[in-house]
Amino acid sequence: MTRSAISAEEKTEKLSRELEEYLESLYILTDANRTPAKTTDLAKRLGVAPPSVTEMLQKLDRENLARYSRYEGTILTERGIEIGRRMVRRHRLMERFLYDILKIRKERIHEEACQLEHDISGDAEEALCRVLKHPEECPDDREFIPPCYKDITNCVECQEKETKGQRLEGRELTPLTEMKENTRGRVTFIRGGRGAIQRLFEMGLTTGTEIEVLRHAPFNGPVEIKVRESKLVIGRGLAKKIFLA
Repeated sequence: MTRSAISAEEKTEKLSRELEEYLESLYILTDANRTPAKTTDLAKRLGVAPPSVTEMLQKLDRENLARYSRYEGTILTERGIEIGRRMVRRHRLMERFLYDILKIRKERIHEEACQLEHDISGDAEEALCRVLKHPEECPDDREFIPPCYKDITNCVECQEKETKGQRLEGRELTPLTEMKENTRGRVTFIRGGRGAIQRLFEMGLTTGTEIEVLRHAPFNGPVEIKVRESKLVIGRGLAKKIFLA
């Protein structure tokens, strides 16, 4: 692992379960930090009284995990995003494991995953992803599973390197669907098999391609991007397979 990946793991381990739950919920409610989260929404999601939520948000602010504003809402810091995304990934991978492998009923898997997500290591997280064949969505509400942190360009490469026993280093990625409008990034990872890779290749989207995010259509609509002076509109399903750094 690179130093950045190790530090992310260490930071996650040092936090209490309560703090991890708050960061996970903030990551979801802010839509990966595109909009501030309201204290009342966070209280409703966690089943906690608003004054207690305010107290915890102020603590997250002091620890440089979030930026709390009484009137404008709360957003995550870079460190908070990193940990929140990791917790969301582990929760949703665990839901897939409980449902696909252990055959637990769909209505029970969320609560079970909430208990287990705090106790798995980075190695266990990677193993879950491999065993589950790199899933894209959790089973109960079909929410998107954030990507791994490995220094690879696609899931096929991951499988090939794991077969050869190669240790893969980590790095931070951002899904195209979570990139803010009017920002740029370079395609670094494509999730999925050879079919998805070929489809994106035909659109001129290969690893290393620099793109500019122009617009996110409302109601989970397509994403409009600019590639080499050309504009493309990519459906949400395909956009979720593209990750940038």
